[in-house]
Amino acid sequence: MLPIFLTLGCMLLLAAIVVYQWQLISLRSVALGRLASAIDDAVPASRRTSSWSISGPLARPLRIVPYLLGVVLGLIIWLVVGFSLTLSIAFGLIVAMMSAEVEAYLATMKSAKLERQLADAIDLMIGALGAGTGVTSAMAAAIEESSYPLKGQLEDLLARIRLGDDPQAVFRSLSQRIPLETFLLFSSTLAVHWEVGGSLAPTLASAGRTIRDRIEIGRRIQSNIAQSQVSTVFILLLTYFIAAVVWRNSPEQMQAFLNTDMGGSVVAGSMVLQAVGIVWMSAISKAKF
Repeated sequence: MLPIFLTLGCMLLLAAIVVYQWQLISLRSVALGRLASAIDDAVPASRRTSSWSISGPLARPLRIVPYLLGVVLGLIIWLVVGFSLTLSIAFGLIVAMMSAEVEAYLATMKSAKLERQLADAIDLMIGALGAGTGVTSAMAAAIEESSYPLKGQLEDLLARIRLGDDPQAVFRSLSQRIPLETFLLFSSTLAVHWEVGGSLAPTLASAGRTIRDRIEIGRRIQSNIAQSQVSTVFILLLTYFIAAVVWRNSPEQMQAFLNTDMGGSVVAGSMVLQAVGIVWMSAISKAKF
């Protein structure tokens, strides 16, 4: 009876994680959509992109891969290795959660790289504007010194403006392809300047300082939580190292323990709690600003 309840608990936990992540993504999309509509109400809601349909440099085509990997590994352990269903589900769950954290970390690094490149491009634009050039010339000078993936986005933006597209729609498309607050601030600044005119250099300087302050705060937060994250990872690895040592010294006793209902349930329960800890640590360590 206990393995059945533990299996159901694992499935409910996985469903709760999926629902929680979906709610976070939906709330973020709604917040960004409301902020964007304050600048250009003419853009229809159907053209707005969500975090699940990003097609720009922040696209995450491998987002579903960790969960598929967990399912496949659980099936292999259950059907090929011969472990119990409860233990197989626990193995698949822990692998899926850790793989998802790795994929999310890579996506975060990609976002941070884009924000650093944007801050550098804004500094170059401010220097060119201070020298007396126009907005498009300053943007072209920033593009020459930028690197990919930001360079391709700015080249597309400048080319569309020179071809005669509506600048408001062009700037809005940039914030849609890269749904980061920093790019929304940058595109909004350019959109407002294109609409009302005036001196762009002081406004861009203020936006650049805001973006660099955001990057610096993010780095400080990451450095403060890095110690706890590393400690958690090593504690998780230590448990599996101890299990491997025990298996090597007494394989018969270890196998007999896992084959019992109580032993398999205890091990599966421990792994489920580890998965909960991974998700919890990830949730409380993300900067929400």
